Amino acid sequence: MKNILVFIILIVSNSGLAQKNIILKSPDGNIAYHFQMVKGKATFQVSLKGKSIVERSQIGFEFADGTFSENLKMGRPLYRDTTEDYELLVGKARFVKESYNEVSIPLLQLVFPHRQVNIVVRVFNDGVAFRYEFPAQGSSGDLNLLDENTSFNLNGNPTVHALFLMNYVTSHEGLYTSLPLKEVKEDTLMDMPALFTFPGGIHLAISEAALLNYSGMYLSKHNGILRSKLSPLPNQSDIKVKLNLPHNSPWRVLLISDRIGALIESNIITTLNKPTSIKDLSWVKPGKTTWTWWNGNISPDTSFSPGNNFEFNKYYIDFCADNGIEYHSVVEYGNKEWYVNDGIGFVPGSKVDVTKPVPGLDMQQICDYAKTKGVGIRVWVHWQALFPQPRLDSAFAVFERWGIKGLMVDFMDRDDQEMVNIQTEILEKAALHRLHIQFHGSYKPTGLSRTYPNELTRESALNYEANKWVPGGVPPDHDIYIPFTRMIAGPVDYHLGGFRAVAPSKFKVQFTRPLMLGTRCHMLAMYVVLESYLGLVSDYPQAYVTQPGFDFITKVPTTWDETKVLAAEVNKFITVARRKNQDWYIGTITNSQERQLTIQLDFLPEGAFVAQIFKDAPNAGQYPNNLVMEDKIVKADSSITIKLAAGGGHVVYLRRQ
Repeated sequence: MKNILVFIILIVSNSGLAQKNIILKSPDGNIAYHFQMVKGKATFQVSLKGKSIVERSQIGFEFADGTFSENLKMGRPLYRDTTEDYELLVGKARFVKESYNEVSIPLLQLVFPHRQVNIVVRVFNDGVAFRYEFPAQGSSGDLNLLDENTSFNLNGNPTVHALFLMNYVTSHEGLYTSLPLKEVKEDTLMDMPALFTFPGGIHLAISEAALLNYSGMYLSKHNGILRSKLSPLPNQSDIKVKLNLPHNSPWRVLLISDRIGALIESNIITTLNKPTSIKDLSWVKPGKTTWTWWNGNISPDTSFSPGNNFEFNKYYIDFCADNGIEYHSVVEYGNKEWYVNDGIGFVPGSKVDVTKPVPGLDMQQICDYAKTKGVGIRVWVHWQALFPQPRLDSAFAVFERWGIKGLMVDFMDRDDQEMVNIQTEILEKAALHRLHIQFHGSYKPTGLSRTYPNELTRESALNYEANKWVPGGVPPDHDIYIPFTRMIAGPVDYHLGGFRAVAPSKFKVQFTRPLMLGTRCHMLAMYVVLESYLGLVSDYPQAYVTQPGFDFITKVPTTWDETKVLAAEVNKFITVARRKNQDWYIGTITNSQERQLTIQLDFLPEGAFVAQIFKDAPNAGQYPNNLVMEDKIVKADSSITIKLAAGGGHVVYLRRQ
């Protein structure tokens, strides 16, 4: 009772200091966040250059022992303005300088149980982010959160570009949809990031950052207003998050601009994450990797038996060494993983053991040989083969002793608080054993590559693996959605490198030697357009040897010093330029429509550059593997005309003359 009385006295004493309205603007003054208390309820609005984007929207919480949405009072707000300068080992830019203005707003509950929740808001030149802080209070050390009622009352009827889902158990792989917000079905789960385009060319993307010890967030329209939905903990539907006080929510991120490229270039999501505490990062080496499962484990006519053995892997290791591909991945053969498992299919059984290769496979021999060739070895693992503990610790210790450099962790398919914590533990333990991580069947990235640079990429997108079993395959019209939606959250893993493109009328499902839709140049451009720090080179060696365009794959980097979106129109086309040291790489992809674009090179520094160009051949519509290569000298006052076939692409490699 004494603590409650002190709490009430503090509220009264601060009441004269509390403001009724708060307006926080971006450093350039273009974006404004408006906070207002309305009849004991906390609300916010967001505008760009005076135009309302988010109308008055309410926030609140439902705990197991009561709600926190009414009878609230604002305490003294605390302001600060900050500029962060930091370096990213993996990111769309190596050096980031980000300025923002911040306010922390205490919300005090005037009725029992007299809780406090702080809202921390940051406004950047390209967006707004806010999170909730649950401080330690009274005798309560734990809270069960049933719902986080964050609402987004969008102005007017913007067009929604999003992935709609049936439920929370998902690999986040599906086709995206574009439709007016008013036509979105009520109470349907909408994956994040979701993009909203407004009249007048204003773009808003909603996602989250720094997802740690919390539940993943979705959107759902209810009574015409978007509301947050949290993934529930397993085996029940009520409790979303177990809050052990003090506790923070992830950042709720609104990327906003009247230029769509600004959302893709933005570094807000990584900035909202903590700097890494890993002292030595010399072992984190992004690069490209084979992925034999995708091509069907193809090998040439040889004297050895293909399969989970040394000779088969030696064939791919030698291919990597000859072509500057940093990694070879050991996955499976004949739908049997490389490690001992008594389960059905890839699902771990009771005697699964990732420290014991199947008979005939000597992982130490493979790693030792790869080391002599300057190639790193990676492995695929079902996440349940690493849990429960102590499997994770023992497995990673053995992997490090063998000399494995990283792994894909697959089939996670959840983003409840338990799974979020599992992924964090995997990243932390992997770093202790100098292992990089590639998450598959997993939720979106939230910028954790700043905190854990050993997270190189994530899937959470329908991609070319589906060409092995989905009638009709993955079309270029899907590819063009990805930069404007899923990729806004961060790196996106695709099964890139398929070199057997066919016209849509000739596509058929093939589990081995899968076919591709879109042109060869479309495939090459995807290595530049997509952000990913572990580029897959998924086809088999003989599919590449002597083939035009493969030399571009061997030279294209996977980490960048600078990124610019030169031209883009949502779901139609995009041109992305990325710089590595003094060299630039430009990638352009289009949807299923032919088009012609002119790209200005005014972003180049002074001096002449040699432009190596790969473009769709005139007959690429009929023969999509055909491309034309040419070299030309260009400068900052030059332009390049791009003619794209339906589903086409175009790449330019620029190096100083």
